[in-house]
Amino acid sequence: MAVKQTIIADHAHLRVEKKEKLYVIDTSVILYDHSAIRNFGDHEVVIPIQVLEELDKFKNGNETRNLEARTFIRFIDKIAKDNLINDWVPFSGSGSGKFKVVMHSAKSKLDAETIFGDNKYDHKILNTALTLQQENKSKKVILVSKDICLRLKAKSLNLHAEDYDTGKIKDLENLSVGKTIITTKDTKLFTTLEKKGSIPASMTGLPKIKANHFFIFKNGRKTVLGKYDQASMKINKIEKQEVYSIRARNDEQSFAINALMDPKIKLLTIQGMAGTGKTLLALACALEQRRNYHQIYITSPTIPLSNKDMGYLPGSLKSKIDPYMQPLWDNLKFIKGQFAKKSKELHRIDEMLESEKIAIAPLAYIRGRSLSKVFFIVDEAQNLTPHEVKTIISRAGDETKIIFMGDIYQIDTPYLDSQSNGLSYLIESIKSNPLFAHITLEKGERSDLANLANALL
Repeated sequence: MAVKQTIIADHAHLRVEKKEKLYVIDTSVILYDHSAIRNFGDHEVVIPIQVLEELDKFKNGNETRNLEARTFIRFIDKIAKDNLINDWVPFSGSGSGKFKVVMHSAKSKLDAETIFGDNKYDHKILNTALTLQQENKSKKVILVSKDICLRLKAKSLNLHAEDYDTGKIKDLENLSVGKTIITTKDTKLFTTLEKKGSIPASMTGLPKIKANHFFIFKNGRKTVLGKYDQASMKINKIEKQEVYSIRARNDEQSFAINALMDPKIKLLTIQGMAGTGKTLLALACALEQRRNYHQIYITSPTIPLSNKDMGYLPGSLKSKIDPYMQPLWDNLKFIKGQFAKKSKELHRIDEMLESEKIAIAPLAYIRGRSLSKVFFIVDEAQNLTPHEVKTIISRAGDETKIIFMGDIYQIDTPYLDSQSNGLSYLIESIKSNPLFAHITLEKGERSDLANLANALL
């Protein structure tokens, strides 16, 4: 009889239903993705009224977050009813999910404004979530925020908090590096690729190969480099080449140069730590192909894009941008240093700068433009959101090539990390497209001292 009672108790335990979820959205999530509230399925989504006030402060400006704020405000205005605070508003065409704006004073035993201070909207948002948790015992209240400090504060108050995961790369360890190393004793495979210049992809024994994937074939001390061509289903040999007096110092740099010089590849990502040669190779290849493009554009999200930030610096737009683009000038100086003072190549670079054939283009000025026949270099792309990456790519016109470069482990933007930044998102999302190629540069080539710092510090 005791056994029977135990079984009944176990079955009763199995019948316990999961709580419905009620999501409270922080301002940082909307500034990251204006469509975020539509990505919670059939659950209820709450927007604290303080979020609308914060968005009002972000609605003006040229940065992507300003666009996100404006787009969200217009979306809410379009679908909202007259009484937005009291009524649930369904998401049209997206199941039974719904949202509403809430305005709460602290009613819970824990008052975030008393604990953390009453001068921040974050603490009012915390109080809203705490009040909802007290009022909705049958539901699991979850605060969603890109702000890790706000999430920690929430957890310290026994409030469940999560990062916004849409667009986040779950399996970062298996993120493509763009290459495969094959050590083979098959003399036929190695000799055929080395002498004839190509082999059928089937000879590798790999079941599936991504478009424009790179290979390092090793046979004893010999090495041959190759790249998979999806159209012919062959792996073609890669010859090392010099671009504007810059030569590859390792196999991965050879792959990068090959992809940068390949007109069939329209979109390229280069991932690697500082000193691996990303910017230098991209600039050298751009100069080598200068006749194929109307302009060479370079941009970086490290440039302050708001009018207020720019206004703190004196002088023209160029003088305001120049300090943030110093890595570009350093690499151009290095390339110019490969030539004699009176050489044609040196004179040509100076002419391109004066005529703006080489141009610096802040991200704020890209929106709304169509970039046709442009070699477009985006440095420090790990500091972009997935939406910013999409915005840039959507500007591409005919015969434009876009290169995103950066180090996904060196994030300078507070609401991004190695899994949620635009560079990681792009590498993972477009990895099988024949217009796309990716390579990770692993070996630092700046100096032995720089390599020592990267390895040990």
